[in-house]
Amino acid sequence: MEYRRLGTSGLKLSEISLGSWLTYGSRTEAESARACIEKAYELGVNHFDCAVVYGTKPHDAEVFLGDVLRQFPRTSYTVTSKLFWKIGPSTYDQGLSRKHLFERVEMSLQSMKLDYIDVYYAHRYDPETDLEETLRAFDDLVAQGKILYYGFSEWTAAQWERAFSIIDKRGLRRPVVSQPIYNMLNRYIEKEVMPVCAREGVGQVVFSPLAQGVLTGKYKPGQPIPPGTRAADEKVSHFIQRFTNDQELLAKVQKLGPVAEGLGLTVGQLALAWVLNRPEVTAALVGATRPEQVEENVKAAGVKLSADLLKEIDAILA
Repeated sequence: MEYRRLGTSGLKLSEISLGSWLTYGSRTEAESARACIEKAYELGVNHFDCAVVYGTKPHDAEVFLGDVLRQFPRTSYTVTSKLFWKIGPSTYDQGLSRKHLFERVEMSLQSMKLDYIDVYYAHRYDPETDLEETLRAFDDLVAQGKILYYGFSEWTAAQWERAFSIIDKRGLRRPVVSQPIYNMLNRYIEKEVMPVCAREGVGQVVFSPLAQGVLTGKYKPGQPIPPGTRAADEKVSHFIQRFTNDQELLAKVQKLGPVAEGLGLTVGQLALAWVLNRPEVTAALVGATRPEQVEENVKAAGVKLSADLLKEIDAILA
């Protein structure tokens, strides 16, 4: 496993990190989920991502993840969570108000049975809460030691700019991490978000680096959806239909096969290595329902891609 510094912070995260979205505490059977987390840790993964809304009901994934990680030394891993989405009937059960932040962090700590959470995210931007209120709440939570660092997920460059303007003016602690979607098929952050964050010392921990599994090459044009895959699960298939319904796109992904084989990689490993080729990216979050998937994914760590190879990939996907 290779490790990278998270922006200008002191944290070093494994290039391949493990996410919990749509898996732990919901879709994946408990024994398999536990095996995935344990295999990841065994292979050097030291960063485990979660959120309040992950799982069948709020905090379920946190409870499960905390239970599995408890067998390992607390100093050997980082764990995250996020809040924003509505998770209850109260008007206070959503958003980024000071009240919701303080209450939800306490619930996350209780769910994972932790004294502190390494990184806590604003899961989205909240237009209904004054940004300074949110930033001061994060600053206070860090000062209290309940969270060590904080960051934002899927914020625009303009939202990042506005946050830093307030932070610098008020002398508040700075966020250290951005968590956007990023993969070969979705590169929107390259134009504005990456430059702003790089300038401000913020690292990128990207989700969906395999585009919901499309970039593994398992969905083939003109062929039925493979059983047991995410696209075959009616509960979550809507997240991926825009890709699996695009036969031209699926055909392009198939053309990545020979490129990957030339490097001794699978298409999925090539896609992960492509994401990690960007120096702005600290880690790629992967999901897994079987330990074998974790083993395959971590093989992308440390893989270097030449400039000519990157041009070839661009030409295929253009």
